Amino acid sequence: MRVFNSCVWLLSAIGAVAASHSSSTAGVESLVKRRLPNHVDSFEFALAPSSHGSTLTNDSYTVSSTKNGKVRIEGTTTSALLSGLHKYLSDVVNVDIWWYIGSQLDQAPKHLPQLKSPLKGTSVVPYRYHWNTVTTSYTSAFWSWEDWETQLDWMALRGVNLALAWIGVEKIFIDVFNDIGLNKDEINSFISGPAFLAWQHFGNIQGSWGGSMPDSWVEDQFALQLKILDRMKELGITPILPAFPGFVPRNISRVFPGVSLSTSPLWEHFAEDLSADTYINPFDPHFAQLQKLFINKQQELYGNVTKFWTLDQFNENQPLSGDLGYLRNVSHNTWTALKAADPNAVWVMQGWLFSADSTFWTNDRIEAFLGGITENSDMLLLDLFAESAPQWQRTNSFYGKPWIWCELHDYGGNMGLYGQIENVTINSMDAVRNSSSLVGFGLTMEGQEGNEIMYDLLLDQAWSSKPIDTETYFHDWVSARYGTKNVKSLYTGWELLRPTVFNNTNLTVNAVPKSILELVPNINGLLGRVGRHGTTITYDPAVMVEAWTELFKAGLQDIKLFNNPAYQYDLVDWTRQVLVNNFDGLYKDLVVAYNHSASSSQIRSRGTKLIALLKTLDAVLSTNENFQLAPWINAARAGSPSSANFLEYNARNQITLWGPLGEIEDYASKQWSGLVGSYYVGRWEQFIDYLATTKHTNYNQTTFYKKLQAWEIQWGNQVSGKKPKTASTGPSEVRAVLETTVKSWGSFFNL
Repeated sequence: MRVFNSCVWLLSAIGAVAASHSSSTAGVESLVKRRLPNHVDSFEFALAPSSHGSTLTNDSYTVSSTKNGKVRIEGTTTSALLSGLHKYLSDVVNVDIWWYIGSQLDQAPKHLPQLKSPLKGTSVVPYRYHWNTVTTSYTSAFWSWEDWETQLDWMALRGVNLALAWIGVEKIFIDVFNDIGLNKDEINSFISGPAFLAWQHFGNIQGSWGGSMPDSWVEDQFALQLKILDRMKELGITPILPAFPGFVPRNISRVFPGVSLSTSPLWEHFAEDLSADTYINPFDPHFAQLQKLFINKQQELYGNVTKFWTLDQFNENQPLSGDLGYLRNVSHNTWTALKAADPNAVWVMQGWLFSADSTFWTNDRIEAFLGGITENSDMLLLDLFAESAPQWQRTNSFYGKPWIWCELHDYGGNMGLYGQIENVTINSMDAVRNSSSLVGFGLTMEGQEGNEIMYDLLLDQAWSSKPIDTETYFHDWVSARYGTKNVKSLYTGWELLRPTVFNNTNLTVNAVPKSILELVPNINGLLGRVGRHGTTITYDPAVMVEAWTELFKAGLQDIKLFNNPAYQYDLVDWTRQVLVNNFDGLYKDLVVAYNHSASSSQIRSRGTKLIALLKTLDAVLSTNENFQLAPWINAARAGSPSSANFLEYNARNQITLWGPLGEIEDYASKQWSGLVGSYYVGRWEQFIDYLATTKHTNYNQTTFYKKLQAWEIQWGNQVSGKKPKTASTGPSEVRAVLETTVKSWGSFFNL
């Protein structure tokens, strides 16, 4: 147990919020009824207030078996009760709820196992946080309520008790701007499309391309937010709502004559009409006026559900000046406006700017900016990329401000097996020991894609006073993942990946890597990339093949596994990774031949192998709905039938060009069937054709890309019309596809 130095923080922030979510066991009981309907009477829950009163910052639970055969769970808060329930279900019953697979909790046996001794747990941090601001665009942009129900239950069972709640905020913007007299055209010029809203909130972009935001979508998202907030309250999750960041439509001077404005820098090569956002300076009284309208509007609509307000003014946008006094005054005026709107407000800010632009954000500038908030308890910093680029150490724990150690792990929802198990366990606990203002652990992935074990690991580390023994952890996680302890090869396969694929310590590649197959073809610059979107494979690819062999062998040892959704997902995922790793070699063969003036037929011969691999990859991915483009497109189109084509364009553009002209092309690329088989195959076919018809001495990437980009834009403008089909592949068909794949590419699988 840790007791923090700031009594104000403990009493005003933790105590007040915990009290609002710990008064009833109804939410826990509702989850059991929802997910374990046959075991409604198998559990009893009791809130047991801490004996330490308001000074206790950490949650605790006890799980035991009663004399009448029930499982009794006592906890200090709703979140503690749910964490205890999860501990029992995952570790003892071997059932769980998962991102893509969904809930397997209903597979618990009729007679639940009895405990010989109680399970006890105490968190090492008071807060377990979830969501990056951009996850709401990369992952949940087109989610239904069913998707959110699964997500919220997943979060609650894993102990998350503080989470971003950004859904439906467009209605707040629109209503407030309407209230001050802006018209529909002026507001539409400001609001971005659904797949890009996160960056509009940041002031990176404004407006949309290819159409404008449908009114029906705005209203539907607002209705969804009401459900989300109600469920968060039930589950003991405190929502963090958006405050007014200062960005406004360009015509704001029409209704606020003489208002003091600034202009944000152009962002990521976007044209001025879509970037260079207009910003009300916090010194201007209109900033405080809009802040009050913005917060009061949400309090009227949602009730008094939170004191936490997220506000990021300079996310990849440099302030107008680096003068220390200016920076201190900007934050001070922002803070006072926030407190005027909500006297109990806590300003939540991502610390990404300090990492992303460390040249500008020197220590003295960070200290000046944070120093503008003179009450430490009025701010909460998210050290967004702490596993790879921690900022808390160089800033002396953010100069005393409460902060959360976060695992980012993934950019843009890119897909690739990857992890940093030592950094997530050892480094996070170093922070617990060495920072008196640390108040939580958090997940801040840009896109919630794959590698689920890495995110479970940090949330479970929040309940362990020592760095978790990952060998034991992986073993127990596998038991819950597949609901079996009888197939040795499952454990062998995962153990092969644990110290290798999931333990990258070479932080020149500091997040989930990207395959070159997802990048614009080029004879230069694709291999060996490092940084956020590195293409360097950080482990021996032979280990991946050996692990895949064990995983596939497990299905042959226990044929029932081919009916197991977790096994189906992981087998496709690992097969995908083996194929993707071998794409590099085929690409090298192609480029080497071209650079040595190979004949056109030789180029095409090598290109045929490369395309064949992509088509095989597409076939493998098509066997599982979670690896398909169609669900993403279908969900987008379902958001507003009258604007379905615009929403599909948004969905297609985000995962390809990311901007009307490829401003940050391939940033959010995905290895999805339908995308690989049409978009990536199409690009590489054109590249191969260009090489086969162009002498090495005449190669010109600009010439090639000019023609390619026209094709890419055309692909993004496609309209699906009829609902794209998703997979209905049965276990036997999945096995047949994989066996054909191995037979066709035996050398890749060491056969």
